[in-house]
Amino acid sequence: MKKFIKRLLIALVSLAVIAFIVYLRLQPVRELNKLPTYQGTLNFNFASPKYDESKRTVFIMADNNNTEMFDMMAPYYLFSSTHKANVYIVAEKKYPITMKKGPYVLPQFTFDEVDSMKLRADVIVIPFMNDPAGQVKVNWIKHHYSDSTIILSICDGAWTAAATGIYDGKLLTCHATDFEKVKKNFSKPQWVQQVSYTQSGNLFSTAGVSNAVEGSLAVISKLFGKEKMQSVLKEINYYKKDIPKDHKSIAVNGSAIVSGFTKVVFGKNKNVGILLQDGISEFELAGIFDSYTRTLPSSIKAFVMNGTSVTTKYGLTLIPTGDMKLYEIDELHVMHPESLSKQDSLKLKDVEIVAYHHSNEIYIINQCLENIKEQYGDKFQNLVKLALDYN
Repeated sequence: MKKFIKRLLIALVSLAVIAFIVYLRLQPVRELNKLPTYQGTLNFNFASPKYDESKRTVFIMADNNNTEMFDMMAPYYLFSSTHKANVYIVAEKKYPITMKKGPYVLPQFTFDEVDSMKLRADVIVIPFMNDPAGQVKVNWIKHHYSDSTIILSICDGAWTAAATGIYDGKLLTCHATDFEKVKKNFSKPQWVQQVSYTQSGNLFSTAGVSNAVEGSLAVISKLFGKEKMQSVLKEINYYKKDIPKDHKSIAVNGSAIVSGFTKVVFGKNKNVGILLQDGISEFELAGIFDSYTRTLPSSIKAFVMNGTSVTTKYGLTLIPTGDMKLYEIDELHVMHPESLSKQDSLKLKDVEIVAYHHSNEIYIINQCLENIKEQYGDKFQNLVKLALDYN
């Protein structure tokens, strides 16, 4: 009996140790849903950007408490790169916007400021946001909507779009993994899949995160013509010659989840850093962040070499989420390695640098996916693709 009890105790202790180790190894999964909390200064220059009445006006909505990064930043870059639109990120509060693992972003206007200035929306872009059916957001969209207004719902921004009632009887889609969940809450839109974007007159919507590109390009083509759309398409090194409408709507499945579990428990989970530099492309930054967030790293944070913020190519103010002096980085992604000073390079001599060379002319998501395949293998790359709804 004593031997049995002894063996039982050994077995229980062994199981407890294994369970504890697995719990520790699953930290990246727990990290995935954590949001950074802004605790810095509010002493920023909130000077409003210029308004050109000869241009179309595009409002990209955001929630200060969480907005999907590529949903917001990709359209911001793409519409800005036409040089034919006033493009503004608008939120309820004059306060940094939290993005899942991305840097903080300062909104350019609040909803109330847009209203007080009596600015008219030619395009309203709806990314996936915290509290997607919140009354303030829904009412603001309805207030600014008219028959001539174009609305572009990105990914699970479909939740907000559907809540307005504007898409009742109209085509609507969203991320393949969340499709049934969103559809269950709103029965009146015509829900469709197997398309990268939908169009019902002036109402557009896209499938998952990555399809923010196809939806934005479709709206750009409608507003400014196919020639302008093609120039924007080439600027981002898009991997096809035109906008594909066909899309494989494949949800994250059991096989993909197993590959993620295997990587997290048995693989190397890195502390990933992404360097913020003045003049960086909002599009490339969002592509890198959203791709590598889905690699289930131990952590992923935005850093600056000097100062407290940077200004992007098209004028957004970005604030880092990490302090390089206090943080151990395994892998740092640098979009403009040629801009690093000798002093900066010395500081980073012990860090693995992933450099992005623009002479390669590779679409940023494809570049990230190729890197991920080399690091973690085909099956894990497939998980990231499904999480981005990139098919």
